[in-house]
Amino acid sequence: MEICTIGGYEEVGKNMTAAKSGDDVIIFDMGVHLPSLIELQEKGEQGPYSEKKLRNYGALPDDLVLDKLGWRNKVRAIIIGHAHLDHVGSVPYLARRYPQAEILATPFTMEVMESIAKDEGINIKNKKKKIKKDTTHHIKGKNSKLKIEFINATHSIPECVFSVWHTQEGGFFYALDFKFDEHPVMGKPSNYKRLKELGKNNKIKAMALDALYSDTSRRTASERIARNLVQEGLSYVRDKNSALFVTTFSSHIARLKSIVDYGKKTKREIVFIGRSLHKYVNCAIKTGICPFKNDIKLLKYRSQINSFLKKVEKERGKYLIVCTGHQGESGSILDRVVNGETPFNFKSGDHVLFSSSIIPVPVHINARAKLDKKLKSNGVRLQTDLHVSGHGGREDLRDMIEFVKPKHIISAHGSLQKETPLITMASDELGYKFQETAHLSSNGKVLKI
Repeated sequence: MEICTIGGYEEVGKNMTAAKSGDDVIIFDMGVHLPSLIELQEKGEQGPYSEKKLRNYGALPDDLVLDKLGWRNKVRAIIIGHAHLDHVGSVPYLARRYPQAEILATPFTMEVMESIAKDEGINIKNKKKKIKKDTTHHIKGKNSKLKIEFINATHSIPECVFSVWHTQEGGFFYALDFKFDEHPVMGKPSNYKRLKELGKNNKIKAMALDALYSDTSRRTASERIARNLVQEGLSYVRDKNSALFVTTFSSHIARLKSIVDYGKKTKREIVFIGRSLHKYVNCAIKTGICPFKNDIKLLKYRSQINSFLKKVEKERGKYLIVCTGHQGESGSILDRVVNGETPFNFKSGDHVLFSSSIIPVPVHINARAKLDKKLKSNGVRLQTDLHVSGHGGREDLRDMIEFVKPKHIISAHGSLQKETPLITMASDELGYKFQETAHLSSNGKVLKI
């Protein structure tokens, strides 16, 4: 078995991995590097974007390595584990390079992928197959059928799966991204029974494992905790004449459900505004997994939003606005409001709740610092970090390894600094050997196992 760690092994984002067994190759994920996209936008470069421009800015994984290896024409499938942009965002630009490869994803993930492609004016011509969680599928290989298993996982987005390619050499298990959540707000907990079966039967030869928070000595808290934080945060907003804005990750449908559930108790009209919110919520509605669709208004276009914000300016206490901008992104709703680009202006005593964390990269840290400063200068009352992560901590990773018992571990989803603690734990505590069975890789490297 050979594994090419194409992207996401030196940074957070542009996740892409290729595994080869015999004359067959399967690609797992095709993500974008969000900081590179933000850099493009801040330079005034607006989409749609060409593949060439995105490559030049480092926004796409460098899959040209597969051409050099002679793997490109051997790719039989492209498997997308979930709908976050750093896992699915490059599919519209790169899938055409593998016309023979079928794309497999859950319905929500597939809908988001198609929505991204539509926005960019791209027609993805590859054959597509919508899969269900906890199912097994067979695809055509060169000489035989290839067996792919999809196992239910919990993360911070609906319909997330672990993907396993069962080969004659053993299984390749792709575990990006996940946490173990006993009490998810939507969906079921991860399929522990199946994970343990794989370990008991010694089925897994190699595992690519989400190491983003392997340096944290904790188990990541359940989404139920974030739900309670949202409830508490909204309960403290008592001024019926002040404006109320809440912002979170647009793809976090479970979090949005909590915001709506407790937002209704404020007796305010709940309105969602912003393009990315419209995209993800609309995809959830189309795939039948949006339980709050009848409790909200959903606005996308700038003219609609400005007309609505003009009403909010006059009747501040009438609405609960869920909007984009939790990272201080340029062009987001919060960014536009604080920069005076809308008919609404924050006043002293207004409320903004951040049901999110700051993504730990400089572009987001700096943008949020500027946004928070502007909000505070207007006397806005801020509540931040009403949030729990979707990525497992050290103890989640320990459990995963002990459940599945892979022969080899490949640390993924971050810089060397982020990935190293997983390897240290595996080597010091779980019986693995550094660079023999516990691997630190880099983008474009091939591991032969």
